[in-house]
Amino acid sequence: MLKKYPILKWTLIVFGSIIILLFVFGWWFISLLPIEEMSIDVSATQTSDLPYLSEDIQPARGKILAIVTSAAIMGSTDKSTGYELTELSRAYYVFVANGFEVDIASPLGGEPPVVIDDDDMGKYDYAFLNDSIAQYKVKHSIPVKDINPERYEAVFFAGGKGAMFDFPENKDIQYIVRHLYQSNKVVGAVCHGPAALVNVTLDTGRSLLENKKVSSFTNDEELLLIPDAETIFPFFLQDKLVEQGARFNEGAMYLENISRDKNLVTGQNPWSTWELAETMIVALGYTPKYRKITAEENAMKVLIAYETGGTKKAKALIKQISAVEKKPLAREFIASHSVIAVMRGNIGRFFSLVNLTSYAKSQSKNI
Repeated sequence: MLKKYPILKWTLIVFGSIIILLFVFGWWFISLLPIEEMSIDVSATQTSDLPYLSEDIQPARGKILAIVTSAAIMGSTDKSTGYELTELSRAYYVFVANGFEVDIASPLGGEPPVVIDDDDMGKYDYAFLNDSIAQYKVKHSIPVKDINPERYEAVFFAGGKGAMFDFPENKDIQYIVRHLYQSNKVVGAVCHGPAALVNVTLDTGRSLLENKKVSSFTNDEELLLIPDAETIFPFFLQDKLVEQGARFNEGAMYLENISRDKNLVTGQNPWSTWELAETMIVALGYTPKYRKITAEENAMKVLIAYETGGTKKAKALIKQISAVEKKPLAREFIASHSVIAVMRGNIGRFFSLVNLTSYAKSQSKNI
């Protein structure tokens, strides 16, 4: 039959070859990942296991208010949402480690809905889940209407897509932000958290955001994950911030990026949380306590180096981190960005990032 239909023969050969190549490439791609390290169970981590929290205790410096969303559903859809656990947990522990007591509030009070992404969870995030004090605070969050902002040195708004639905129109949130900002205290927000800044009017009658340098989850980041976002959200956060006069600082997709404009500190996405929280500490007038940088943060530095200087600069940094400084580097994070490149249709970038992942694996032998 194949002799009679040569086109069918060659079609089967080509198709079979493609299948084999994809299988081989897939196997090789998986081999680049640190499967054993990724399989380590850190779910039982306690705060006492983390030197950053258990050693070199800082003196008491006042209180910081963390506010999370109460929205469990995205608008009129059936899509679940809530606050992002990693954004709250990491900021919470930066504040605590630097001597601040943290209260947790939400628009409705009580136990707010939470989003837990297992792929993003690390030691600090699981420690937060195992921390009886932190869990009591988050499960008994204070209604924002009961908050007296004079008790706090700063306010931090965690992200989570729910913030788009119950932060912007909340008069109590607007009052808290306005009072703290005008008192020269610190206002911080990350990812979708800057939705809390929308519609805040100062006593001068001008928008808080007018001519302020800010960052938030971007339109491109939103649309890549939710193609029909325009029909779900009341607005795109990036567009709304710009509409109200902000100078929007857009960094690379899904990489750390923060903006500081005096006592206003904002971050682009969940991966900006560590730096944002520590920048808030700086804005409060203190030098942040030493914290061992995570393997994911080191990988992020590599990706930022790639964005700004290309493959050569990124490889030089990989070698410095792994071979010279002997620090951990989460090459799976680099690999995940190669997948994002495919999702965006950038095949050249995909192969470049796979190449970086392979190089990171070769250099990991030097640690």
